[in-house]
Amino acid sequence: MATPVASSSPLLPPGTTVWLITDGKAGDLAPCRGLAAALGVAAQERVVTPRPPFSWLAPRGPADPRERALEPPFPDLAIATGRRAVPALRAVKQRSGGRTFTVFLRDPRIGPRAADLIWVPAHDSLRGTNVIVTETGPHPVSPDRLAAARRDPDPRLSALPRPRAAVLVGGDSRHGRFSDEDAKALLAGLERLAGAASLMITASRRTPDPVRAALADLAGRHGGFFWDGSGENPYLALLALADTIVATADSANMVTEACAAGVPVQLFEPHNLYRRHHTLYEALKRHGTVHPFTGRVEPLRSKPLDMTLAIAQAVANAYIGHRDALARRTAR
Repeated sequence: MATPVASSSPLLPPGTTVWLITDGKAGDLAPCRGLAAALGVAAQERVVTPRPPFSWLAPRGPADPRERALEPPFPDLAIATGRRAVPALRAVKQRSGGRTFTVFLRDPRIGPRAADLIWVPAHDSLRGTNVIVTETGPHPVSPDRLAAARRDPDPRLSALPRPRAAVLVGGDSRHGRFSDEDAKALLAGLERLAGAASLMITASRRTPDPVRAALADLAGRHGGFFWDGSGENPYLALLALADTIVATADSANMVTEACAAGVPVQLFEPHNLYRRHHTLYEALKRHGTVHPFTGRVEPLRSKPLDMTLAIAQAVANAYIGHRDALARRTAR
């Protein structure tokens, strides 16, 4: 099904149609939604569910010919991310007769010809004339949304005494397990932090159950907040109302979203941190936005870092160039 995405000030011409193509993973939807919001378009979300063997062959193989998410009319602009979305994006380009301008977020693993325009983080190696490279990628944590969350704060959080520390906890991933040793170190640091700040904690679906239970207990004992999954997700409010943020380094998306909040981000790095994330985090530390987690509230300098609008402007410029070139060919 197609789902509209909220839009803001438009960077694209009125009436531009946009698809967001993913396999539905939250980590893939978030950057696509963030880019669409920055472009100011009401995009449609198209979730692909390729059957075997097409799912096995992605990203190099063809799209599933029976994929219902790719039915026409095709959009002016298609944005995709995720391994299984690569064949779908290429199919849209081909089936639209080249009219659809295609954008892929992150390395598609088949080279720069996978899309008309590709964005990759600086720690990826893909380069090309059609490749945009920035330290951080697009995400939905925009200045406008943060400001709105501060104007109308979540009462569950605004009642907590300041300073407030937002705690964003991930967990196990395909790149490694959140070990018992990591969990003990994180919880010990948060125990110290709870003596100096009100904790506002949220865990992910990947957080091991014993760690989740320990986090809930920690918040309860110190009069903090732990989101147990009931009620509205307070993730944006946590970022908006925090004086400092603690984020676990297993999720680059989570860390880069935290960097947009304009407060110091303290990074807890598990022992088995994904190797490719090291380069990103070292760059963020040099920038002054990210600092090692110490378990204390410290007077750290803060530099908000958000490249979403810059990436959106590059996409808009490239799309408009593509549209104008199509118009010139049609006029001949």
